[in-house]
Amino acid sequence: MEKAITLKKLRKVFRSGAVRISSVLALEGLDLEVRGGEVFGLLGPNGSGKSTTIKICLDLVRPTSGECLVFGGKASQPKSRQRIGYVPEAPFFYGYLTGESLVQSMGRFSGLSGSDLRKRTGDVLETVGLLGAEKRPIRTYSKGMMQRLGLAQALVHDPDLVILDEPTAGVDPIGARQITEMIRLLKSQGKTVLLCSHLLSQVESVCDRVAILHRGRMLAEGTLDDLLHSTGSKPSLLFENRKDLAKGREVATAAGLQVEEGAATAHSLEEVFVNLVRENEKENAA
Repeated sequence: MEKAITLKKLRKVFRSGAVRISSVLALEGLDLEVRGGEVFGLLGPNGSGKSTTIKICLDLVRPTSGECLVFGGKASQPKSRQRIGYVPEAPFFYGYLTGESLVQSMGRFSGLSGSDLRKRTGDVLETVGLLGAEKRPIRTYSKGMMQRLGLAQALVHDPDLVILDEPTAGVDPIGARQITEMIRLLKSQGKTVLLCSHLLSQVESVCDRVAILHRGRMLAEGTLDDLLHSTGSKPSLLFENRKDLAKGREVATAAGLQVEEGAATAHSLEEVFVNLVRENEKENAA
């Protein structure tokens, strides 16, 4: 299967100051693969390196070292970026434009023209549910409509990879559900989706695999089943009360097994996320 994104030992250090004496390590040795046709969730608390990773994939930021490939070509090559559609966390569009004129402009930037441009514009506006509002100035759009317009402009050139950075930020529950349905539609069309989101319930419902970043490093990566069963992955038994625990301890000790008490294995992505980040914070503080 074609790899949509391949990151190899990716490192990024931001330097500042008149003589560049201060620095911030944004990514440290990140290895990651996003397969063609999957929905991949890139998770992490603020400052974990998610946005830096996205910007490197878009060639908006150059890595300090390491390699970023998009469909096998370097991210710096135009032919690689032509296969990407991108929706930033807080898209800004000129309010005097209509939704239709914005999408058409983005289509022209991507090389579309004539009847192809008109057809693609109509198709994507219908797909995101903006037909009927396409002639209105963008300044009259709600937050949810703005997010859907962001999707439309990202899809007009029919990209193979769609990168969504917090697509439900500030969107009400109905709008969030519509965006979730759009992600499922993109997958059904064979698109690859890289999703950054703090809405972990959405990630659980649409993502095939996820990666959790913290302080520029990979904490965990895999399918949801992989992560849910690997957190605290020592063989374990769960006892409902102290009486049963005591009996179990006796049997285990007689069999020469070590017995430890601990919290139950995480049962949700949120629990896995919080546990991994907290453990990493403790290790860094030690």
